[in-house]
Amino acid sequence: MSQMPRQAALPKCPSCAEPVEPGDLFCGACGYDLSAVPAPPQDHPTLPMTGAAAPGNGTDRAVPWPAGPAPAPPADPPGPGADGAAPHGQEDGDERSAGSGVRFDRPAEPDEYPLQAPDPRPTAPAAPTAAPAAPARLCVACRTGRVDDDGYCENCGHAQPRERDHLERETGPVAAVSDRGLRHHRNEDAFAVGHTTLPDGTPAALAIVCDGVSSATRPDAASLAASRAAGDTLLAGLEHGTHPQAAMHEAIVAAAHAVNALADEPATAREHAPHQNAPACTIVGAVVTSGLLVVGWVGDSRVYWVPTDRTAPSARLTEDDSWAAQMVAAGLMSEAEAYADERAHAITGWLGADAYELEPHTACFQPDRPGAVVVCTDGLWNYAETPQEMSEVVPPDAATRPLHGAQVLVGHALDGGGHDNVTVAVLPFPAPPQGAGSAGRP
Repeated sequence: MSQMPRQAALPKCPSCAEPVEPGDLFCGACGYDLSAVPAPPQDHPTLPMTGAAAPGNGTDRAVPWPAGPAPAPPADPPGPGADGAAPHGQEDGDERSAGSGVRFDRPAEPDEYPLQAPDPRPTAPAAPTAAPAAPARLCVACRTGRVDDDGYCENCGHAQPRERDHLERETGPVAAVSDRGLRHHRNEDAFAVGHTTLPDGTPAALAIVCDGVSSATRPDAASLAASRAAGDTLLAGLEHGTHPQAAMHEAIVAAAHAVNALADEPATAREHAPHQNAPACTIVGAVVTSGLLVVGWVGDSRVYWVPTDRTAPSARLTEDDSWAAQMVAAGLMSEAEAYADERAHAITGWLGADAYELEPHTACFQPDRPGAVVVCTDGLWNYAETPQEMSEVVPPDAATRPLHGAQVLVGHALDGGGHDNVTVAVLPFPAPPQGAGSAGRP
């Protein structure tokens, strides 16, 4: 391969770095043949710096490739430093590469790099884990049909209730059932049931039933707050040895405070019904021990006594706080006339911030025979108003099967039309022993 012509103007000797004049054929300092300096290759290869720097006057200089063909570059030429700077010996603007045949520039890198194509082979999906089958739900109406995924009974077509639309609970010897009814859009009743042992070892059972006042704001919240407060207070009082009648009075007062507190919540709670009254409800409760029956109430929910021996008379143990009851008590109307009036169910006593002065009613009884105590809202007693009518619909085994008895009574109200929410609690009298120290919270 022939030499490439030298450059037209070489600024300094490639051997000793001494300045040379244009047209010089040899270096005046070291005699180097300046015509032997090859021109840069035409293909502009990028090659590494392989020559050792010779000591001089402090200026780095590169050892040139010999004249003739340039050697092949190493297989893996190193690139610039990690910080992007050129390798040692090359400064910005250095033009020595033109005389030595060595270049430090490299082609511009692309803005994007192609990614490897994904593996076209399909990935086998993980084997699904079989979820345990949910137990079949039975219809609350016919109690035989299975409830479909759409919430309706496959047997009778009855729509199943929401969480609070139908509630049932049994604890020890007492049970309660609450249902929305067939006409109301929600259940505004609530209850609490429990059992415990008094300090002297006597067993005791209790039930609280509350009915929200529909003309008030958030009646469902009022009944729930009242039932919880009264149930907790009553159970705690009995366990601490408070007399059942005094404990019942304290429970009603605690329930009133709980309902009053709802009126103190932010005004946004009543924005949707600014013209309604404060949250309100009625309350009725019963405590059964081995030889004592205590009842307490405010409003028109009731307690009935139904003896196991149906030849003995039944009795209603409460007096309504209602317009009809006032008319009868004043001798202005007969009971039949008063309750036939459209104002009959207008209550004159309730729990709520806008109620009149709170006057809890309590009473004690000592039945001389076993029986069942029925605590209920007007959603039931509207369909079995007199004690005799109530005794006819209470199952004979209600004292030994309280949950079944409550279910039958709620069913009686629904069969009668279910115009109102209906809640029923059934307690046996006397309270059967539950074992020392046992307790069931409401």
